[in-house]
Amino acid sequence: MNKFWNFSNGEGGVRTLRFDGIIAKETWWGDEITPAAFRAELFAGDGDVIVYINSPGGDCIAASQIYTMLMDYTGNVTVKIDGIAASAASVIAMAGTKVLMAPTALMMVHNPMSIAIGDSEEMRKAIDMLSEVKESIINAYEIKTGQGRTKLSNLMDAETWLSAHKAIDMGFADDLLEDGKRAASNENPSTEVYAFSRRAVTNSLLEKLIPKPPAPENDQPKGISAESLEKRLFLISH
Repeated sequence: MNKFWNFSNGEGGVRTLRFDGIIAKETWWGDEITPAAFRAELFAGDGDVIVYINSPGGDCIAASQIYTMLMDYTGNVTVKIDGIAASAASVIAMAGTKVLMAPTALMMVHNPMSIAIGDSEEMRKAIDMLSEVKESIINAYEIKTGQGRTKLSNLMDAETWLSAHKAIDMGFADDLLEDGKRAASNENPSTEVYAFSRRAVTNSLLEKLIPKPPAPENDQPKGISAESLEKRLFLISH
């Protein structure tokens, strides 16, 4: 059966879930079992889960179901946005116990959309339906970000694009994805530290080139007198 997610087993028993592409029921045949199949696959294992998201969005109902299942999952859910989490994909991201974004990633929030056919009464029903869908999406944003509903509604009205830093500032994400290799290097620094100082090199060179002034007479080292040395040499020669 076609599906819009992919599970794989990672290191340490942590399962990886990837959403890469449009969130949708990809076939007209057997669509009704897709959410049930996802639930069965998610809860077939336990432990922590890492969720990678790179999606422009899609079906908001499917996204709502995925969000709810991830919220119900007993293990920790770490969301890593490595490309884009737009529209319905941003709703799924809100289910993360922790949400991390690549420095180059983007998140986008906007109002839900639909297609309606019919008379004015049908149009009013479609408007009411979209308004309620918007309120349900705001619920997810509000729980994660702590932002007010009016502010979140305005962000959706304006179709707001958020960089990683902006998303973190507003509470949509918790932190940036880090370079594991660089972090490991910083945690285990070399015992030998070398630092170049142009001033230190210049001062050292000047000290070698400029002769030091003679020390005061009272500070001169007291050595053996010439007369005493002459006597010792005379004894050695005999």
